[in-house]
Amino acid sequence: MQITSRFTIAVHALAYIDLFQDQQRVTSNVLAASIQANPVIIRTVLSKLKEAGIINARQGSGGSRLARPLEDISLYDIYKAVDTIYETGLFHFHENPHPQCVVGGNIHKALDDKIQRVQDAMENELRSITMADVVTDLTKEMSRRGQSV
Repeated sequence: MQITSRFTIAVHALAYIDLFQDQQRVTSNVLAASIQANPVIIRTVLSKLKEAGIINARQGSGGSRLARPLEDISLYDIYKAVDTIYETGLFHFHENPHPQCVVGGNIHKALDDKIQRVQDAMENELRSITMADVVTDLTKEMSRRGQSV
């Protein structure tokens, strides 16, 4: 199982919104062109970001704007807002290990805490990185390539 592309789509969209929200209306069609994804997918992601209080978005051609500073938006916030895997975790244990098998009957006890530690470590790392970190690195890369906003 893996985190869906909605997560990276959301990060891309938030970076774009931050860089261009004062220069143009940032609509789902504009974002779809940058991300090269279907506008319907973009609207779904934007809707989830709006529900989470990360962006303000107006219907029609109103566009999207950040609802809070980049420093206050962690990658964990985005993950939690847009990725359905958040509800079940990264790992999905196979449904019915045989309880009478020496492995099947004991595998949960042997593995569950380890899987939870991996999940917790990933979530803690996501909490430690903000969109400000991402946009800082993005603008450095743009500058290195001679690009500007």
